[in-house]
Amino acid sequence: MIDLEKDGSLWVVTLNRPDKANSLTKSMLEELDAIARDARGNAKALILTGAGKVFSAGADLDAAKAGLATDGIWESLSGNIAKFDGVSIAALNGTLAGGAFGMALACDIRIAVSNAKFFYPVMKLGFLPQPSDPMRLRDLVGPARAKMVLLGGARIEAGEALNWGLIDRIVEQESLLTDAKSLCEDALGAAPQHISAIKALIG
Repeated sequence: MIDLEKDGSLWVVTLNRPDKANSLTKSMLEELDAIARDARGNAKALILTGAGKVFSAGADLDAAKAGLATDGIWESLSGNIAKFDGVSIAALNGTLAGGAFGMALACDIRIAVSNAKFFYPVMKLGFLPQPSDPMRLRDLVGPARAKMVLLGGARIEAGEALNWGLIDRIVEQESLLTDAKSLCEDALGAAPQHISAIKALIG
């Protein structure tokens, strides 16, 4: 359910459970976490995407009821993506929802197709967001808009998400991966320490 394609220093990770809207189980999250850890020092670019029309609906419903919604694996995954010393890109092939926000927020760049939607219904479901998610969301869109998403349950369309700064570019579905890979080209030709130095300067 997690596909990993390695092309030299470019790693492409695909959530491949389209029949379940790429909802995430504990084993999927553990595999993603291991990939994010392994990418450090071994890859210069990491692309996260999904199969089908939804990037991820968040936690698998049955797993969430069994405790996955509050499991520390979400925070571990987003933390390891944030620590990646190369360029990380969330290539959002469709809707991003719930706990899946964490991995996208932790990426350096987010691009999405025009029909993608964004929502994080923790207030409605009675859960707290993972600890780092509100801060990363606030840094991208500002405190008031972060509150609209997390407290107000706002569902954001791609155009609005672009205006807010939640995503960085809207692309065509058929060129999603091509566009994501094009954003990796300079990094793939650079020394690893050059990439990490620029990331450190940005903060």
